Parts: sequence; C-alpha cells; structure tokens
Amino acid sequence: MVNSKSKIEWTESTWNPITGCTKVSSGCMFCYAERMAKRLQAMGKPTYLNGFQVTVHEETFEYPLLIKKPKVIFVNSMSDLFHETIADEVILRLFDVMRKASWHTFQILTKRAERLSQMNSFIEWPDNIWAGVSVETSDYFSRIDHLRTTNAKIKFLSVEPLLGPLPDLDLTNIDWVIVGGESGPKSRKMEEDWVIQIRDACITQNVPFFFKQWGGTNKKKNGRLLEGRTWDEMPTILSNQTS
Repeated sequence: MVNSKSKIEWTESTWNPITGCTKVSSGCMFCYAERMAKRLQAMGKPTYLNGFQVTVHEETFEYPLLIKKPKVIFVNSMSDLFHETIADEVILRLFDVMRKASWHTFQILTKRAERLSQMNSFIEWPDNIWAGVSVETSDYFSRIDHLRTTNAKIKFLSVEPLLGPLPDLDLTNIDWVIVGGESGPKSRKMEEDWVIQIRDACITQNVPFFFKQWGGTNKKKNGRLLEGRTWDEMPTILSNQTS
C-alpha cells in the first residue's frame, strides 16, 4: 500500500508494489530496507512473509489511483524496480499506473542503471515520473551516464550512503542531487569535506542540492545541518507544483 507519511526527508509517501532486493554494491552492505523487512517479517506482517526476498504484490498496483490528493511518492523504497528478477511486463504495468495517476509525482531510484537505460525505449516518461540512481562512491559514476540516456523529465542522484569523495562530479543533464550519510549500528563515517565538495559542484552547475542527514548510530542527534543551515532544494518542476 501507499504510506502517506514517509519519514524520508525528500519525499512525502512511499509505495511498495514490490519488496525485497539483493546486494549489488558497497552501499548495500548495511541495507536499511533489509533490516526493516526482517523486522516486519518477525512481526508477522503479511507483505513481508518472504522477508527480503524479491516479491511482487499485485494487489497493491492500483493503490496510487485511489489516492486523490496529489502526493510525492517514492516508488519501491523497500526494493529496486529494475531488479534483474522482475519481469519487464511488471515494470511496464507499474509505469502505466504511474502515468494514469498523473496528479502524483513518482520518484524511482535504482542501482541497476544499466537495465534502466536498456528499458528506456519501451517506457513512456510523462513529467510526473522521475528517474534517479544511487552513487555511493566514484566507482559508480557509470550509473550517472546510464541515467543520462533516459527520457525522464527529471533525473536525480541519491548520493547515500556517501562512502567517499566524488571529485569532478559532472552534473550535465542532472536535475537534483540528494546527499546523506549512512545510519544504523554499523554505519560508516561520512566526511564533511565530501559533502561540501558535492554541494559546491551543485552550486557551480546550478543543480538543486538536498542534504538529508549526517547519519551515524544516532542520526537524530547528528542532525542535517551543513555549515549551519539546512539544504532542502528541490527541482523547479516540483517547487512550482507545491508552491
């Protein structure tokens, strides 16, 4: 179903027609979604009977159409829409729902940018569907190049968890950058210089910058101030919709 009050700072709601995933890169090591899925499985939540195994929940596909108030919706916060075990047909069905629910803004985030690029020609990209890729270190700059090949109106980067510097970050055709540190009991430290370097790249290249959190074992205490202020910039298209 759609969670109408997400705690994720850069969205309003989450919709999980698919749950579960597998690890593909360094940012996955201490996956928050995996921890949460196992917790919900232990609590007996029906949607998580399979724990963190990739599971398609067809009964939830139409939920966005039932919510009439416009929402910003993060798609598959507990999975990856472009996971290799998810059939093309399922992905395209979900895009059809998002296209029909035109009053919502859907944010899709993937680490499987190559498949995103491969499927682009089969996807219709209305303005209300955004595409983003995760970039934890400079080792994954290729994901940005794959993202650039898509026809998504808004293309964004989720630099979370940020695990190293991103020197010479090229933001050509990128519309938004989110940065955040890892949270949880085994969280890896994020250096302030890394964040400032990305923030400055965004300013120089005129790209909205959103700083989510410092993270750590006590992310609430560590907060989300960068050089004494919050950074909550959003793409212009959304700013206009919500103003």
